[in-house]
Amino acid sequence: MLIIPVKEGESIEKALKKYKKKFERTGTMKQLRARQKFTKPSDEKRQMKMKAIYRNQMFGDLE
Repeated sequence: MLIIPVKEGESIEKALKKYKKKFERTGTMKQLRARQKFTKPSDEKRQMKMKAIYRNQMFGDLE
């Protein structure tokens, strides 16, 4: 459960913005979306490898 401390006189919009940012950082939505369908471990590894290859091609020459 997320706890957002709200200061005296702080607007609701600001508190909501803090909540959204904290919620995004925890990765809750990412977990929920990942749990909606089962992916085989070999498919996950393949996907991670493809992302790494793509990142290396795009940003590897910047070093």
